[in-house]
Amino acid sequence: MSIESMNKNHSLRLESLRQLISSFKGWGFLVPYSNCFQNEYMADCDHRLQWLTGFKGSAGLVIVLANHAALFVDGRYTVQAPQEVETRNFSVEPYSVDSIEKWLSQHSPAGQVLLYDSWLYTVQQISSYKKHLDPLGITLEPCDDNLIDAVWVDRPVRPCEPFVPHPDEFSGKSFKNKLEPILASMKLKSLDYMIMTNPESISWLLNMRSNDTPFTPSCQAFLIIDHGGGVQAFTDLKKVTQDVRNHSGDPVSWCEFKQFLDVVSSFSTKKVRVDFGQLPQKILDCLRHAKAEVLHETDPCILGRALKNDVEQAGAIAAQERDSIAVINFLAWLERSYQNKKITELDTVAELLKQRQKQTYFQGESFSTISAVGPHAAIVHYHPDPLTNTILSEDAIYLLDSGGQYLDGTTDTTRTIALGQPTDEQKDRFTRVLKGHIALASIIFPDGTTGQQLDVLARQFLWHVGLDYEHSTGHGIGSYLNVHEGPQRIGKGGHGAVLQPGMLVTNEPGYYKAGEYGIRIESVLLVIPLNSNFLGFKTLTLIPIDRMLMDVSLLTKQEIEWINAYHDKIFTKLSSKVDEQSTGWLQEATKPIKFSESSLKNG
Repeated sequence: MSIESMNKNHSLRLESLRQLISSFKGWGFLVPYSNCFQNEYMADCDHRLQWLTGFKGSAGLVIVLANHAALFVDGRYTVQAPQEVETRNFSVEPYSVDSIEKWLSQHSPAGQVLLYDSWLYTVQQISSYKKHLDPLGITLEPCDDNLIDAVWVDRPVRPCEPFVPHPDEFSGKSFKNKLEPILASMKLKSLDYMIMTNPESISWLLNMRSNDTPFTPSCQAFLIIDHGGGVQAFTDLKKVTQDVRNHSGDPVSWCEFKQFLDVVSSFSTKKVRVDFGQLPQKILDCLRHAKAEVLHETDPCILGRALKNDVEQAGAIAAQERDSIAVINFLAWLERSYQNKKITELDTVAELLKQRQKQTYFQGESFSTISAVGPHAAIVHYHPDPLTNTILSEDAIYLLDSGGQYLDGTTDTTRTIALGQPTDEQKDRFTRVLKGHIALASIIFPDGTTGQQLDVLARQFLWHVGLDYEHSTGHGIGSYLNVHEGPQRIGKGGHGAVLQPGMLVTNEPGYYKAGEYGIRIESVLLVIPLNSNFLGFKTLTLIPIDRMLMDVSLLTKQEIEWINAYHDKIFTKLSSKVDEQSTGWLQEATKPIKFSESSLKNG
């Protein structure tokens, strides 16, 4: 089989994988969107699922059996996935453990073995799968090597970018100060070691960044912390410069990644703390073989990096302001250009990047820009490419979801723009999304509140007319780290973390009509203390919301006052900072809306 054939024909790739599964005496093989670090954004060499199926989303699972195969995706990708994969090869199914169990019960007889790469699954994931598959008589069995790698004949080389120290002027807290409470906790619980495998936590703790993966400047490494304060960092040592060694100091000894399992294998009878939600099953198997005493606790750095200190908060505010300037300059350019020139979705991506590159501290995009016009906007995570690239036409809705990585913060924002005259339906849907956005941004809530409790605020006006959206309403954001960060979130499912002062979270309700248009309004919020044990949100994003798409008759007086105050704040803060040719556009975009009692509808 030629390399060219393997690269172009997913059917051939699937057949090659099936032959290998059979040679290993397996009935099937699990192919997750994952690597050993559980990165959201991965290097090209880790995109096994995309190589096999053609699916370009950032979450999913493929199960390949002898005669059937399925791609499991969440609600963000239900429109996108069938467009990208050959559905004669892969059925597209909802991504949940219950759905996986149901599908396997229909296609896999009892007594069969499913192979998997134990580096790519966390302990928690495997435990959940086994709970659902054991009653079906299906056995999960790890294989020594990933079967995809054996048939991926021209797999890209793994990147090897150097680590870069992240100065205290941006982090606000030294590595030593971050390590102290971890060591105190280990001493209290008589732990010998703590193993860390999450790149964002490790980057935050060490005050290091890197560019090994797209969009997220995290360091691909594992850490072992011992009770005496020593830290072993395992990575490709070609990434570790003398500046990095000087910055990390004496507590950190740098080791080759291939030494990691050998060190873990020596932990006989040692008490070791891990996080089963992050730890690859491969490492737990090694610890058990060594007869270590394993204690599961949540990674302490997750909450530490979510609670932005004063320096990180100031950086987030500054980064959001600069990013807003870039987006305003872009929107002004778009207004001037799209009617007279054949502007495409990819043209807008390039222009927006150019505007961001003008801003201080800009390092790169925080995710692949979603630049979507018309029906493409109904695909929640659509990304234009040369095959799908479309000209922005009049009388269409344009959705732009984008973000930047700055040394002092990470940004994420969405605005939906009317190109020409929107329909009454589009204005109705947009205004209901806007009302939900305002309700969430304005809420005052008591200590102890979770994002799940607030989610209904953003959906209520869509629910009034029997509509909804499939994604969550908000996610946390890192500080020059991952644009999607926990533990806080705003959404229907799960319990989520309690919202606390210093946390960042997005506010992004939406509406999507498949095949026609999509709407989303997204801003970044900072949780702030108010009084008497109550909290609120401060909106950091400073980008106008398109008045052309508003049905003002659906807005209350209070909602109009919120919009006017928000737009006045934008103009006051940024009118002297945007490009000269953008000032007129900004002035028009932030004009106050007039309120009239007589024009109100019952929305």
